[in-house]
Amino acid sequence: MVRLRILVSTLLSLAIITGCAVNPVTGKRELAIVSEGQELAIGAEQYSPSQQSQGGVFQVDPELTRYVDYVGQRVARVSDRDLPYEFVVLNNSVPNAWALPGGKIAVNRGLLLQLNNEAELAAVLGHEVVHAAARHGANAMQRGMILQGVMMATALTAADSDYANYIVGGAQLGSQLITTKYGRDAELEADNYGMQYMARAGYDPRAAIGLQETFVRLSEGQASGWLDGLFASHPPSMERVAANQRTAQELNVTGELNKQQFDQHLAGLKQMQPAYKGLDEAVALIAKDDYVNAGKTVDKALALLPAEARLHGVKGEVLLAQKQYQAAADAFSAALKRDSNYFEYYLGRGLAKRKLGDNPAARADLEQSNRLLPTALASNELGQIALLSGDRATAKGYFQTAMTAGGSLGNNASNAFVQLDISDNPGQYVVATPALSEQGQLVATLTNRTNLALRGISVEFTASVNGQNIQRLVTIDRLAAGAEGQIGTGWQFTANDLIENVQVRVLQAHGA
Repeated sequence: MVRLRILVSTLLSLAIITGCAVNPVTGKRELAIVSEGQELAIGAEQYSPSQQSQGGVFQVDPELTRYVDYVGQRVARVSDRDLPYEFVVLNNSVPNAWALPGGKIAVNRGLLLQLNNEAELAAVLGHEVVHAAARHGANAMQRGMILQGVMMATALTAADSDYANYIVGGAQLGSQLITTKYGRDAELEADNYGMQYMARAGYDPRAAIGLQETFVRLSEGQASGWLDGLFASHPPSMERVAANQRTAQELNVTGELNKQQFDQHLAGLKQMQPAYKGLDEAVALIAKDDYVNAGKTVDKALALLPAEARLHGVKGEVLLAQKQYQAAADAFSAALKRDSNYFEYYLGRGLAKRKLGDNPAARADLEQSNRLLPTALASNELGQIALLSGDRATAKGYFQTAMTAGGSLGNNASNAFVQLDISDNPGQYVVATPALSEQGQLVATLTNRTNLALRGISVEFTASVNGQNIQRLVTIDRLAAGAEGQIGTGWQFTANDLIENVQVRVLQAHGA
């Protein structure tokens, strides 16, 4: 407990040394462990992989993204903090929106369909602008730093990211940030100042009241998808409705709703909804391993919207699961013709090419998939390809990356890494503890620290006995996973012998 207090005290001292800053939105002084430069760098680095992890950019109607960006920039221009704001629409049916530090903001097409006018869109985007401008994401990171230190001191670990078992490497940070659940104060703050920004930009701030009432109604009805999206990180409440009503009264202004303009820009997306409903149904059927009906459903959706890359990608998933590898590769290629910037299509085609025995093409696709969004699945496959070509060092690197994932994939990658690394570093996996037996023989207990059976374990004994240096190499054929075994040197000593500088080194071991 004393050590925990010392650690927390040290972290808080570091925060104070790092400095305080005035929040540009609220005017309050607050700790600033994460600098503005770090905010901007994190947002810029994580924006693309975060989009990839949430379905990728909505490509079928690029004009819709331009419209959302127009509304977002109109609100951002009147905000209290000048940031390089960006707004994008993601190809995701779950109603959600999020902001990364530095003003990088995304809204799902699924959320746009729940809005009634441009002012409500401005309310959503204004809310996210405040999260960025008021450093809510950066503050969450700062709390995470302190919490991480406390957790390390108490030997606890946790992972809040929905993609923790899928995404690997630095991209994990973005997935954690966009699923962060903001606290009550941050949500109320974002509502309040977001409405102020709406009013400054010429929108009717009262639209935020109706929007929040809609969210509360839908959350109470537990509409499909909502609890997994916006409500997970931005929980609605009647308290927020009441607070928005008070803010509207205080502002005492009206403004634009722009319903007609909004309806015109959303008309195309609404016409596409039957196809996206089919997409979602097909994905749900895949989750149930019902590939026959998933294939039929996605084919119907493709007939409605052949321009949608996601539909071709889902068709590829179905064909891959059905072991129709060439057809799967063709489907993923069709997806890439329509959207060449989404990791899943490269990943799927890479997996299909692997099954077809075309490792060079598979490697190229899997590497591009990892450039867009590093995943354990792609890294594990790349490790296998490198191993086949005899490049053990590269294979080890890929397996080491993939082994951070959970489940069977992570375990398989871990075993593959150990199989290679144990030859290079046997002493890290087999512990040799020397001792004298009751009969006076120098022996060693070997402990296999892996979950693999090991073979060909060679152990070197050295010692100084009565001033004379002696050495012996002993080999054991096999040691089961997690097991212990004893080996002897054959050296027999008496109580009169002076035994010094005893050392036991594991020189060699191999996976069975």
